[in-house]
Amino acid sequence: MLKIGSLPEIQIGEEIESVVRKAAERALLMERSEDCEVSIFFTDDTEIHRLNKLYRYVDRPTDVLAFAMREGVDGELNQEILGDVVISLPRVEQQAKTYGHSFDVEMSLLVSHGILHLLGYDHEQDNDALVMQRKQTEILDSLGYDLAELGNIRMLEPANGVER
Repeated sequence: MLKIGSLPEIQIGEEIESVVRKAAERALLMERSEDCEVSIFFTDDTEIHRLNKLYRYVDRPTDVLAFAMREGVDGELNQEILGDVVISLPRVEQQAKTYGHSFDVEMSLLVSHGILHLLGYDHEQDNDALVMQRKQTEILDSLGYDLAELGNIRMLEPANGVER
């Protein structure tokens, strides 16, 4: 089950919701985790900056954060709940322009990225980053995005915390 929410001042229309649902469902299906609950919450740069500083000790806004419910001391309590993905909607818009692709591609990239984190993938080590990069590319390709025309999807954020 997929739950989508946002700050009161952020309106998520049917088009955005459709893109989010397709990307999330595809990522979960490809990873054989479609029978779990995921929450995707849209926020602004101010709130994601606060969350990034509070939970990751990184004092700047970011594009996506993932809060896995299957990790830590209570990680085995409810296996049906995968976790929460928080996305800065202004970052989606800005990064789509910066990287020269559509809003839908950027949104799909960030949704799949967050879900892969919930499933235990990370990019702290180069090997792990390559695996996660390949998974993201497979998801975007399966959604019908012509990645050859888009150019290479940018590299994942390195372990040192520098923004991608």
